[in-house]
Amino acid sequence: MTPGGALRLATRGSRLAVAQAALAVETLRGAGVDALETVVIRAQGDERPGTPVERLEGEGWFSAALELAISEGRADAAVHSAKDLPSDLIAGLEVAAFLERADCRDALVTRDGRGLGSLERGASIGTGSARRAAFLRLLHPELIVVPLRGNVDTRLRKLDEGEVDGLLLACAGLDRIGAAGRISERLDARIFVPAPCQGAIAIETRSGGEAAAVCARVDHRHTRIAAAAERAVLIALGGGCLLPLGAWARFEDGRLILTAALDTGGTLRRAELAGAAAAPEELGQRVAARLR
Repeated sequence: MTPGGALRLATRGSRLAVAQAALAVETLRGAGVDALETVVIRAQGDERPGTPVERLEGEGWFSAALELAISEGRADAAVHSAKDLPSDLIAGLEVAAFLERADCRDALVTRDGRGLGSLERGASIGTGSARRAAFLRLLHPELIVVPLRGNVDTRLRKLDEGEVDGLLLACAGLDRIGAAGRISERLDARIFVPAPCQGAIAIETRSGGEAAAVCARVDHRHTRIAAAAERAVLIALGGGCLLPLGAWARFEDGRLILTAALDTGGTLRRAELAGAAAAPEELGQRVAARLR
């Protein structure tokens, strides 16, 4: 970021990613940052939309290309779905800001508006998430899980064409692209525990630079604390995007509550603890220990 220059925000090119970048731009402008531009970057996960996630190598399928753009000076910051961030950030980079979290729940989308309890035995549900697939198999064994990747628009089209009977997606994503009306049921987060950081937007920058200071103006404290607790569970369990783990932290009556669930080879193990907002990582580690 050159003195007096625009803050360049890297984003993926999907409709959802562009909508999230627009939210980041709007929030930054509300904090007095007027010189902004977006830079569209294609990520590994975008290059191979038909490849099952378990066959993609490493982590950061949707974040590494954006991080590289920062490292190479093509962008000053990157806008991510916070749940796509790898367990360990690249050295020299930091999350300068978390925007206020949207609805963190999972959404069921069906063609006729039916909820999970109304679907017939053998109905097919598409998802590209290892967590959603595992939880669905354990909580609703009468339904059939169909691996399904692609951006939100692609998945909705496959549903409409009859490829599957329903979809599991993120409520926040559907809300952000103006498709909230497609949601048949917003699933209870205490039962169908969301992915760590689901619904949150992260702005990543070089550590300690001017861009980090600018973006820090819009950091939402409660979202950052919740994200720290949830990511601590993920890191303590040594997992990434393929770990069938849900972790959801929130404030209730001034206390930080963390609920987590993990598929431990056919059994859904759950844990819930309260802790101090000043030590969210410690709370995440205690919950992870319970899940083990």
